[in-house]
Amino acid sequence: MRSAIALVFAFGLAACTNHFFQPDRIKFLDPVEFGLEFRELRLQTADGVLLSSWYFPARGTARATVLFLHGNAENVSTHFSSIAWMPAEGINVLALEYRGYGASEGRPSLAGVQLDIDAAMQALLSRPDVDARRIVLFGQSLGGALAIHYAARGAYRVHLRALVTDSAFSDYRDIVREKLAGFFLTWPLQWLPVLTVDNDYSPAASIGLLSPLPVVLIHGERDRIVPVHHARRLFELAREPKELWLEPEAFHIRALRSAELRQRLAEFLRRVTSGSE
Repeated sequence: MRSAIALVFAFGLAACTNHFFQPDRIKFLDPVEFGLEFRELRLQTADGVLLSSWYFPARGTARATVLFLHGNAENVSTHFSSIAWMPAEGINVLALEYRGYGASEGRPSLAGVQLDIDAAMQALLSRPDVDARRIVLFGQSLGGALAIHYAARGAYRVHLRALVTDSAFSDYRDIVREKLAGFFLTWPLQWLPVLTVDNDYSPAASIGLLSPLPVVLIHGERDRIVPVHHARRLFELAREPKELWLEPEAFHIRALRSAELRQRLAEFLRRVTSGSE
């Protein structure tokens, strides 16, 4: 069964870049059940798509604001756990729900989601409780790949103070090629991504453009979904200032389960926004 699933996944992923998105409409978890204050924000994109995203206000005075881009599967109702600790550290968080996910309208695409990020940035810049000089972009897995492209080329990139990624892959074609190579039935098909995968939004092609924006790349060294060599490649391609934080025992998007690493990230966010007075 596991092999059959891997085969279907590999063929599906190779067939079209949009298969990187695996959305779900179900609301799995409610932040209120975990004692978290949040508000649903309705956003409209430049192409008229209505998005439903979740805003978590900082407890007390906000020291920074994070725009969070989640991974490819399910929706924000499962991924908010990755940022649930931030409000207690004095950090506002807007968890963007991409088009086609959760209660958001539309169908996801790489180009469309870049417009979604635009809409989220516009919403943050218009909020009186958000300091426009203290916004940091944070993406996990696919969200990390999306974040790298946006931070280099997005319409509101000048308002970002830093970029943080967790478990991001370096290139769309390369990650598909690796998945095909990892299963004996799809091994001969490693050439397919050249024809079928849109690489116009490749993180590897954008990360070198980010300087002088500070960049932190987080990755678990036991990640089997996006192997750690992707983080190392991105780090090599990035220009200063840049940091690579590897968590030896962490799997995919699990590095921030470490209380020590969360505290290190909180300190980084405070430091990188402290010069914005």
